[in-house]
Formats: sequence, C-alpha cells, structure tokens
Amino acid sequence: MSDHFAEFSLPDTDLTRKSYDLVFATGTAALANHSVRTYLFARAIGEARGLRPGADYDDETLFLASVLHDLGLTEQGNGGHRFEVDGADLAAEFLTTNGFDADRARVVWEAIALHTSRDIANRMRPEIALTHAGTSADVAGLGTGRLPGGVAEAAHAAFPRLEPGCGLAEIIVGQIVANPAKAPIGSLPYELARQFGADIPQPRWTDLVTAAWPGIA
Repeated sequence: MSDHFAEFSLPDTDLTRKSYDLVFATGTAALANHSVRTYLFARAIGEARGLRPGADYDDETLFLASVLHDLGLTEQGNGGHRFEVDGADLAAEFLTTNGFDADRARVVWEAIALHTSRDIANRMRPEIALTHAGTSADVAGLGTGRLPGGVAEAAHAAFPRLEPGCGLAEIIVGQIVANPAKAPIGSLPYELARQFGADIPQPRWTDLVTAAWPGIA
C-alpha cells in the first residue's frame, strides 16, 4: 500500500498520523478524502501566495486543522452545536489529550470553527486562512486557478471524490433534521437546510427583533 505521507511530503509526526487515521476511521471515505485534499490544496495555495511552511506558517498545525476540520460531521463529533464548532471542540480535545501544545490547539480550533466563514477566516493568521482556502477550493472550486499544474490531478487520483459535493450537504442536513439547533440563523448549515427544504423552524429577523424587548418603545 502506498504511503501517502511520503508520496505527498505530508508533515510526518506521531500526531499527524494519528489524526489521519482518526479521520479515516470515523468518517465516510468521501469525507476523509475531502479532508486530506483540503490540506493539499491549502498548502499549494499558500505556496502560490508566497507563503513558506516553517517560515510563514506552522505546517503541522495547518495539516491538523485541514484533516480534522470536518470531525463535526462524524458520529463521534456530532454534538449540540453547528458542525463547525462541534468539530473544533472534538479536534482540540483530541489534540490536547495527545500532548499537543494548548496555544497551537487553539489555532486549530479557530481554523475549524471558522472554515466556512468567508471574509473572516481569510483575514486571520495563515493556518486559519489556508484551511478556509483549502476547503473552499475542494468543495466549490474557489481559488483553484492558483493551483500549480498536476496538484489537483494527483490529489484526486490518491483521494477520489467518491460522492457529489463530497457528501457534505446530506450529512449536514441530516444532522439538522435530527437537531434543528445545529442550524443557527445566518450560518452555512442554516442555509443548506433552507435550500434542501428541511422542515425546521426558520425565524424571521423582524420577528426576532420585535420580540426582543416587549413593551419598550
């Protein structure tokens, strides 16, 4: 069996291998493959922006954030919050339990919690911005024009897509149907639930603000 760590020069530490194994053990194959492609695209986009691993960002931290970013869409990570936050919580717990520095674990938490937050994540430190860029490239094709030739082809050959949209929307909406609290108004989960016609409460902004201070003029 090919060692993808050697094949793609992935940051090779005990924790990166444990994280890689965790993702493939807990999520669907499509979800796990998406998570690794996220790192490969994030690193390539960083290089296109002139960012150097080890100099401009922590490559191990970027790998961990990228590979663990969808833990909230696994059965183990499915908690009571939107999937980004549930995943960030589980990732940080997993990393600190395995001896990862708390400050670096916080960066991973922020990268995962913000990875769907366009115009916020991209203004954060490189590990956070690149995690967002990698997920955006893989899911929606954003920024793929900056990928060097051959990167996407190699990534898809080793880690194929398997399902349309990596199967993300179906998992997200399924979680929301079971627990509507996982789709706070204005979030990506909320918008996906709306677009897919999930039968969940959809509060109107005017109703929220009108009910906020009854009897106060």
